[in-house]
Amino acid sequence: MKNILVPVGSSKNTLSHLQYAVDFAEAFGAKLFIVQIYNVYTKAGTIIKIEPIIERESKAFLNDLVSKIDTKNVNIVIKTIKGKLVNTLELVSKAANIDLILVEPRTNSIREEVFLGKTSGKIIKQTQIPALIVPEGYKFKPFNNILLALKSAIIKKNDALDPLLSIKNNFKAPINMLLVKTPYYNEGDFDVEQKLLDIANNITNTENATTFQGVLQHLQSYNPDMLCVVRRRRGFFIKKWEKNVILKKDFSSAIPVLVLRGLK
Repeated sequence: MKNILVPVGSSKNTLSHLQYAVDFAEAFGAKLFIVQIYNVYTKAGTIIKIEPIIERESKAFLNDLVSKIDTKNVNIVIKTIKGKLVNTLELVSKAANIDLILVEPRTNSIREEVFLGKTSGKIIKQTQIPALIVPEGYKFKPFNNILLALKSAIIKKNDALDPLLSIKNNFKAPINMLLVKTPYYNEGDFDVEQKLLDIANNITNTENATTFQGVLQHLQSYNPDMLCVVRRRRGFFIKKWEKNVILKKDFSSAIPVLVLRGLK
């Protein structure tokens, strides 16, 4: 893992999240890109050019944040970029060859009942960038036990597992794989490919209404310090795709959640 992206909002958790990002990047010897994306909406006939002002204030905001954390020996790049959130993140990720994006659950929302706010939800649901959701206030520590939850073990994208493999290899962390048979099960979904057999230390089969319910059933027995799921329409976030915001009553996690791009 060489390049890590951190989009910054205005939440009270920002400093904690940035420190986690620095500590995480240091563990991999990775470069850290800290970005704030802004959009400008002006009325016709506006005299003052607002865009340079917003860009200048945004960069000053980021520099101030970074000055308040321990940057250690991490190579940090600060960027302020104009554009729409999802499209801009995709473009930045391609240009900088980003391996992983670190997301805090609520970049702007202050509603306590919210797990993923509108901005974070957009990043998780609408991009194809591998993402790590870091709980608010969570301090970095090496990963010692990973739970990988899947409704299908079919892999068609060669690089889909790369972030998980990188984390596993870096921390020598065992992976327990949970195959959840849901009503959307297709014949062959549990034919585990060699790529998964090679990385899984243990495989458990379960049958539940959703992948999330399967995780809840087995989470305590595995006691992982990272949960890994797959981003797909009929995958872990089933029934949660209609809106970007995800409430804590629908899903919440006290440990980091690695969200891989679709395996197929």
